[in-house]
Amino acid sequence: MRFGDTPVAEAEGAILAHSFRASGLNFAKGRKLSADDVSALARAGVASVIAARLDAEDLHEDAAATEVAAALAGVGIDVTAAFTGRCNHYARTAGLALIDQARIDRLNELDESVTVATLPPMSRVSARQMVATVKIIPYAAPRSAVARAIAAARGAEAAISVAPFRPLKAGLVQTRLAGTRDKVLDKAIVTTRERMTGLGGTLSGERRVAHEPQAIAGALAALRAEGCDLLLVAGASANVDRRDVVPLGIERAGGRVEHVGMPVDPGNLLVTARWGEVPVLGLPGCAKSPKYNGFDMVLERLAARLPVGRAEIVRMGAGGLLAEIASRPQPRDNADAEAGEGPAHAPRVAVVLLAAGRSTRMGGPNKLLAELDGVPLVAHAARAALAAQTTEVVVVLGHMADQVRAAVRAGTGDDARLRFVLNLDYAGGLSTSVRVGITALGAQTDGAIVQLGDMPGIDSRLLDRLIAAYNPLEGRAICLPTVAGKRGNPVLWGKRFFADLARLAGDTGARHLVGEHAELVCEVPMEGDAALVDIDDPPALAAWRQRLTT
Repeated sequence: MRFGDTPVAEAEGAILAHSFRASGLNFAKGRKLSADDVSALARAGVASVIAARLDAEDLHEDAAATEVAAALAGVGIDVTAAFTGRCNHYARTAGLALIDQARIDRLNELDESVTVATLPPMSRVSARQMVATVKIIPYAAPRSAVARAIAAARGAEAAISVAPFRPLKAGLVQTRLAGTRDKVLDKAIVTTRERMTGLGGTLSGERRVAHEPQAIAGALAALRAEGCDLLLVAGASANVDRRDVVPLGIERAGGRVEHVGMPVDPGNLLVTARWGEVPVLGLPGCAKSPKYNGFDMVLERLAARLPVGRAEIVRMGAGGLLAEIASRPQPRDNADAEAGEGPAHAPRVAVVLLAAGRSTRMGGPNKLLAELDGVPLVAHAARAALAAQTTEVVVVLGHMADQVRAAVRAGTGDDARLRFVLNLDYAGGLSTSVRVGITALGAQTDGAIVQLGDMPGIDSRLLDRLIAAYNPLEGRAICLPTVAGKRGNPVLWGKRFFADLARLAGDTGARHLVGEHAELVCEVPMEGDAALVDIDDPPALAAWRQRLTT
């Protein structure tokens, strides 16, 4: 890759390294300069720009990030579309992040242009939380470096995956000594139940018995007979030896103690055992507290159906000093963030699909019901929205509402993310449908793509690329597609603009908001002309059908 000061006359096809805002021009960094861009710069009196020019051996940053991210990703991981050389891995469900640290280290040693950052191994993650990010540092990476990175990423098992939490049905035995208060035992039930439900499981039953082995054994047998697949024993005194009361009680029930103690603090005095296929834990005293401790580390792995025997316990020492923190660190709380639950979560982006218009320029028929490849035009749009990484799709109906609804359902099936809302004022123009759709969005929505129902070329890849570009924390709160520098549709709007969109009037849409907030606009280059083509009249419909046959 050639990088540096580039004469404008030689800059066509080069990638602009730094934003340029002057003489009425507003070019973002990373823009691939077209012939029109070069002419505009020359007319503005610009002699040269700092730019990158790719050679045959170079792979564009987005293509490189996509290939490396795909090679790393395993079960339970969703990979976003790449943007600005970044490709993110998100957890599909709640679980534990499984990271092959040695493989990640080897990959990061290969070439400075290719980097991977992950959460620590065995981090607890929630659905849609970021697990890892692949970032190409320059605007391109050598193909040879990408090939080596892919080779380093691959193995018998994926380098980055998520073991999902699966429901556990736990039974709890609590023992008493003279002076043991019911209030303390009641509190332990509350904290244990909260731990179990937080992992998708349940606390099914509880027994309170004397602090002696035979009583513990009987209580464990009763809970196992009730179908509990995890048995917990909270002793009235600490477990300090294999021959102590709780370990003996587990063994008399038929269990086998695998390990006493763990290199985690708090949580040192945990007992790990198995009774056949059922794990049994003798709990440390800190298990009564809601604060994160060694019991949580083991419980998470059991919920993820990962092995937790002596070999795993003794390796928990590195990172096992928890005494100085009140609870396990969580992603940074940022109530003002628009991109999900803080920057570590995938943005919850919905689609507002506008399908209420009267199709006046079609001369009679409703264009949204016109078939392309045997599927109604509006169903093409709905399919794309549902195939993308969206949280919900709100279809705004108006003209011929019942027929349009039926066409969407027939073309998409029964998807839980699909909702329909009715715009009774659809004759008032496009803005009325935008208002209805935006106000119908769920409260947790971070951004919305306003998608027109009459653009058949829009597919999930285009929508996902808009979502990948969206990052209000980095100043990308309005994302719109461009084709050879020309802006098109659909547009992704950050939550901060929902109130403005809900006040729109007339049939002009929200173009004025783009102009008023130019500093928050991100132009997303797209291949092909799909972002510019809509079906307004019979000739346009005929032309698109012709394209499908050639």
